[in-house]
Amino acid sequence: MALLAFATFPALAAPGAWEREWPNTDFETHSVPLEEIVSGGVPKDAIPSIDDPVFAPAKEVEDLGPREPVIRLELDGEVRAYPLRVLTWHEIVNDEIGGLPVAVTYCPLCNAAIVFDRRLDGRTLEFGTTGKLRKSDLVMYDRQTDSWWQQFLGEAIVGELTGARLEMLPSRIESWESFRAAYPNAPVLQPNDADLRAYGRNPYAYYDTANTPFLYRGELPEGIPAMAYVVAVADEAWSLELLRKTGRIESGELVLSWSEGAASALDAPKIAEGREIGNVVVQRRGAEGALEDVVYDLTFAFVFHAFRPEGTLHSE
Repeated sequence: MALLAFATFPALAAPGAWEREWPNTDFETHSVPLEEIVSGGVPKDAIPSIDDPVFAPAKEVEDLGPREPVIRLELDGEVRAYPLRVLTWHEIVNDEIGGLPVAVTYCPLCNAAIVFDRRLDGRTLEFGTTGKLRKSDLVMYDRQTDSWWQQFLGEAIVGELTGARLEMLPSRIESWESFRAAYPNAPVLQPNDADLRAYGRNPYAYYDTANTPFLYRGELPEGIPAMAYVVAVADEAWSLELLRKTGRIESGELVLSWSEGAASALDAPKIAEGREIGNVVVQRRGAEGALEDVVYDLTFAFVFHAFRPEGTLHSE
């Protein structure tokens, strides 16, 4: 399992060592116990964010397999795709779409693909990777204040901006085939340097069928495997297996639907050959019956339990 290569690094890091690496971070101000934050085995920015993204029209992109997952983002009439084959190696894309500065993020250890509005209190933030994890989830930092942010929550947990939250924006993970058919002229994120990483390879081979999550310290959920996929919407989640069996779940104004055709990015060594997990769409029914996309996350049961311990998880 390729993931185990990272386990040779020390998991824990003392705040004293952090202060030398992060002289501009206010470690006296934090909203979580610092001992919950561990090293992921790499230093600051070793997983490089993409700050000057380049794109190609979907109809000209030939290196993606039809079932490969991409993040679809649509804002103010503009739509773009961000392939997980790229995000797996960079985790953060600082971009602008529809005139809005956004951070497109992906934490492979949580399969958490979340898009944020980068604006906060009148300024625009730019994000990078700290090389740290909390509850197995990516800890980001902003380059304006060197505050640390929990990716799954979009919340600053260490530093000057502690307690601040970013607005999450609706997006979807869907198959490349589905996106290209719907938007043949839409921009698709390309690597700035195609030789920089082994794009298309999965460095976390077979992770989503492991028994336990990597570098996770905490309680595991009961009644469902820790690594089972769940569809999370705020404080409520449904197991992917349940949604796959029914094809559609309605809960109040929410409508969840599933269709086949998308591969897991965390299964086979080649993402294009990953096992089927399907396309998930989550929408809310408005007053006149129209359906609009809402913020959701296709993540693991242990992640939902870790960050939404009082939430409701519907399983089989």
